[in-house]
Amino acid sequence: MSKGKVGKTVESLGEYLKEQRVASRLSLRQLAEQAGVSNPYLSQIERGLRKPSADVLQQIAKALRISAEQLYIRAGIVSPDDGVGGSVELAVLNDTGLTERQKQSLMDVYSSFLALNAAQPAADDS
Repeated sequence: MSKGKVGKTVESLGEYLKEQRVASRLSLRQLAEQAGVSNPYLSQIERGLRKPSADVLQQIAKALRISAEQLYIRAGIVSPDDGVGGSVELAVLNDTGLTERQKQSLMDVYSSFLALNAAQPAADDS
């Protein structure tokens, strides 16, 4: 991984997005325009230099006509093997009534509850 990359997950997300864009026969500029993001920003995402928000991933997925959930998984926002809570995470990320910051706050709280519960021995909640 070269210096300046934000992480392996983001790098593989960028590679996947580029593959999907090429398969859709779209130029970087065309996809950026359709997704409503700048050309340089999309280029940075594809090169693994930027981690896009859930909203940006949703816009890109719509432009590429692919599943936003798959992009969330590839970006590390939602865990595919989580089993527990996946629907909660997706509901939060897809809620258009929340700001990006509110979505991230809810995801952080939810993740902390799951981690806390996993660390504690099973107890009767009644």
